[in-house]
Amino acid sequence: MTVESAIRAAEAILPGSPEENDDDRWQSIIAVGEFVREKPEPIWEFVQRWGNHPLEDLRDAIATVLLEHLLEHHFDVIFPRVEEAVRSDPLFAEMFCGCWKFGQSEIATNSKRFDDLQQWCSDKMI
Repeated sequence: MTVESAIRAAEAILPGSPEENDDDRWQSIIAVGEFVREKPEPIWEFVQRWGNHPLEDLRDAIATVLLEHLLEHHFDVIFPRVEEAVRSDPLFAEMFCGCWKFGQSEIATNSKRFDDLQQWCSDKMI
């Protein structure tokens, strides 16, 4: 399987609904996530497309399966894009707030930037 075929397979069933095919949706997103280390660009594009979807469960999957791991391995490249998307889209901001820090996100300077952006999101959502 390639990242492109994994993305096509995921998009064939997305957005779906939690009642119908929750496990299928999550499994398809997990399949996309298998390529986070090697193919961050197409995965970032996928995150941009689906990270602001009105369905909260879908945003949760994007946050925890894809975005936090893109930041884990490609922080310097991906985080500036996340900042821009967060500041321009409340649903994307909410999705980002579901991310945890791993890997490169835990490095002190990156961790502060991550925390500051999540705090900014929290302040805006109040």
